[in-house]
Amino acid sequence: MRRRAGAHPRVDGGGHARTNPKTTATPKTKLGRLHRRLDTTKRKQSENENCSNRTLFGDYGALIEGTILGLDLPLRTLMMAHFDREGGLTEVDHVVINGVPPVAEEEWRPATGTYTVNPDCTGSAVINTGNPPIPLHFVVVNRGKEFRGVVDGNAITVTASRVD
Repeated sequence: MRRRAGAHPRVDGGGHARTNPKTTATPKTKLGRLHRRLDTTKRKQSENENCSNRTLFGDYGALIEGTILGLDLPLRTLMMAHFDREGGLTEVDHVVINGVPPVAEEEWRPATGTYTVNPDCTGSAVINTGNPPIPLHFVVVNRGKEFRGVVDGNAITVTASRVD
């Protein structure tokens, strides 16, 4: 029986404290328990860290918001992207900068790009819109149903969900 903190140990007939070797934790057994807990935690993490390029597949609708640094202009964008499970993507986006929508011929601007998803569900992408390439970093969440990202070099965030 385990002793409560502050409780007196059981005493045998000779006045000596009795201990149970099964419940008495020595530094060595405490360390062993800690190692087992860490191993279990690592195993659970590795079960969850099974992302790859194949985790993102199909169509994702995204809201992209933020500020274009240097120009201090607000940006709002809608994007529909298709991930091919092999590191390639195609997309169309509708970009509104400083409240001004795109001209009619660029209402939905097409683009292509590449992406990489790491085993820990982090990743990066480069989108080629015809302007300078747009680099971003993201995390895959909800078993690939969503991802969250930031555009490198700007104060712009991306929130995307798979279209069912």
